[in-house]
Amino acid sequence: DLTKGGKKGDVSYGTLTSITESPLRFGLIYTGSDDGLIHVSKDAGQTWTNISERLPKDFWVSVVQASNHVEGRVYASLNGYRWDNFEPMVYISNNYGKTWSSISANLPKEPVNVIKEDPKNEKVLYVGTDHGAYVSLDMGKTYMAFAQDLPAVAIHDLAIHPRENDLILGSHGRSIFIADVSAIQQLPETNDALKIFSAEGATFSDRWGDVGYYWRGPYEPSTTVEVFSKSTGTAKVSISIDDVVLKTWDVDLDAGLNYFDYDFTIAAD
Repeated sequence: DLTKGGKKGDVSYGTLTSITESPLRFGLIYTGSDDGLIHVSKDAGQTWTNISERLPKDFWVSVVQASNHVEGRVYASLNGYRWDNFEPMVYISNNYGKTWSSISANLPKEPVNVIKEDPKNEKVLYVGTDHGAYVSLDMGKTYMAFAQDLPAVAIHDLAIHPRENDLILGSHGRSIFIADVSAIQQLPETNDALKIFSAEGATFSDRWGDVGYYWRGPYEPSTTVEVFSKSTGTAKVSISIDDVVLKTWDVDLDAGLNYFDYDFTIAAD
């Protein structure tokens, strides 16, 4: 039994809430329970070791996550709202759970439901709480809100699509949200105050300018440009081919990732 044996009552508990197998080593398995225990097995479940003795006691283990990058690394998040404890509790171990370090940093005072390590950049961590989602670019030393457009709703699960490289956020009562994290994966190595990421082009279409339906405007080409800025301010955007400037205009940027559209028009002069 990988729990404390179960507790009877109106809402009984004593069950496993999370299980993860290392993608780097077959048979390296971690489990977490709703009564505060985390175990590890290095032989595909034949024997288990309790590795939660140095963590806060009795809290709900919301998730245990084996690392994609380092075999001995494992993450865990605890949820204490059932005991009126709303502290964020996120931990990392680099030695199979023998010792743990808190990486809760500046997360807001709200329960944590899930932590996910980015599969391409080990410095990037995603956290889902009872009021939103957060991202860290420095392995949990600091966090920032994931997106302004994300509602203040509980995020219960996170997954990264291996082909599309999209982060999928599962919320409580507000469906799912999907975000391309390609730019985020590059940010830890970005030292520039301003960085423009590659944008998709557009294939010529004879339908450009046509009005397909009377309630819509004409069909026009467009591409979205993604820009990272370390500070808030105004920037000048210039589109050019070789030495010929096609169009220049100003955009307002917030600190963080910004998005603006370019419709492939050029300046009259």
